[in-house]
Amino acid sequence: MEYPAKFEPATEGGFVIEFPDFGWGVSQGEDEEDGRRMAADLLTTMVQEHIRAGKDLPQPSKPRGRKYRWIRLPAMQAMKAELYLAFRASGMKKVELARRLGIPKTVVDRLFDFSNHTRLEQLEAAFAVLGKQLTIEVQDAA
Repeated sequence: MEYPAKFEPATEGGFVIEFPDFGWGVSQGEDEEDGRRMAADLLTTMVQEHIRAGKDLPQPSKPRGRKYRWIRLPAMQAMKAELYLAFRASGMKKVELARRLGIPKTVVDRLFDFSNHTRLEQLEAAFAVLGKQLTIEVQDAA
């Protein structure tokens, strides 16, 4: 799960960073490396806030230009965000998901919470209940 971030050069040096697809949130980095780190933190925060509020996640746009960088969510957060998307698309209620997983309804929110540690087996089971299969792919680093 990745989104384009706009890296606008700041007058004092470094970059001001925004994610146009979200329409809110801004960060700043002292250089390219720091900017990418700060952008990943900002993206994590924005996606988590959309999930907490029960909102749809925006579709990533495909901007062009040298000011844009693709920023990815860390792997565990990406899995939780994908689970959230699959859950929303299913139309299933949290109570039903909890029943099918054999867990209390209060635990369902933890499956989507980035700050909560969730075992991979729990995520796999939740995807399976939603008719999805979790796969893992390893790619060469860019």
